[in-house]
Amino acid sequence: MRGFVGPVDLAERLEKSRAMDKPIRVLAKAVRDRIKPGLLRDLLHGVPTGKPLHPPLATVSLGCWLSAALLDLADADPRASRLLLVTGIVNALPTAAAGLTDWSSLHREQQRVGLVHMAANVAALGLFSASLVARLRGRESTGRALCYAGVGLGGLGGYLGGHMAYRQAAGANHAPEVTHLVPLGWHDLCPLKDLPDGRPVARRLGYIQLFVLRRGDAVTVLADRCPHLAGPLHQGRLVMENGEACVVCPWHGSTFRLDDGSVKHGPATAPAPRFETRIRRDGTIQVRPGLT
Repeated sequence: MRGFVGPVDLAERLEKSRAMDKPIRVLAKAVRDRIKPGLLRDLLHGVPTGKPLHPPLATVSLGCWLSAALLDLADADPRASRLLLVTGIVNALPTAAAGLTDWSSLHREQQRVGLVHMAANVAALGLFSASLVARLRGRESTGRALCYAGVGLGGLGGYLGGHMAYRQAAGANHAPEVTHLVPLGWHDLCPLKDLPDGRPVARRLGYIQLFVLRRGDAVTVLADRCPHLAGPLHQGRLVMENGEACVVCPWHGSTFRLDDGSVKHGPATAPAPRFETRIRRDGTIQVRPGLT
C-alpha cells in the first residue's frame, strides 16, 4: 500500500541519513585508536574462530533477557529472572566491545544503521540494569515492567542488527569459495612474462577477478575480493608478518597469508580463496581452485 512506511523503509532511511556522520567519524576513530591492530582486536573480531564474535555474544544476552521476561509472565521464581538478568548484563560488556570493534571497520551506510542499533541496545541494557536494581530493592512489579520495556528496545536493536547482517552484509564473507564457479580442471590465465615481478596485479578468470603475484618463477593467486567488504587485494601492501609473506587489504587492513590465503589479522574472519598454479612449457600460467 502506497504511503505505508515499514521497518525496512525506516532502516533504509537510516542508511542514507548524514545527520549522524560527524559523531560516527569521531567514535569510529576513537575505537580504532583505542583498540589497535593486534591480538586483542583479532580476538574481538573473531579471527581465531573464523566467525564474527559479536553475533553469538549478542544472542546470549538477548536470550537471557527474553527468558527473564517469559519467566515473569509465567510468574516463576523471581530468583531465576534475576539470575538471567545478571548473566545478560555481565555478558553485555564483551558483546559491546566486539560489536564496537566490528562497527569501527564498516562502511558509512552500515555504520549509520549500526549507531542506532548500538543506541537501542545501550538503552535496553540500562532498562535491564534498572530492572535488576528494582527487584533487589523489593519492587518486583516495577522490575518486571522495566524488563518488558527492555525487551522491546532490545528487539529494535536486534532488528537493526539483522538488517546490517542480512541486507547490508556486515560480517558476511564477501569472497565465498569459488570452486563451484569455475569448471573443473586447469585454466589458462596469462603468460608469466606479462606479470611484473614482486607487484600484485588483477587478472580475470571468466567473470572472477583474481589477485596475482609473481615472485621470480613462483606465482601466487588468490580471489581478489577481500572477504571483509570486498576490497581489492591487488591494491594492497605486501608485508612480512613473523616471517610470513602477507598482503594487507587497502580498505580496512585485513591481512592474509600469501601461502594459503588464511587470515593473519582482522577485521576479516574468512580466508581469501586460494588457487593452485602451474606453468606450462610455453610460459602460460594455469590455475585451478585450491583444495584447501
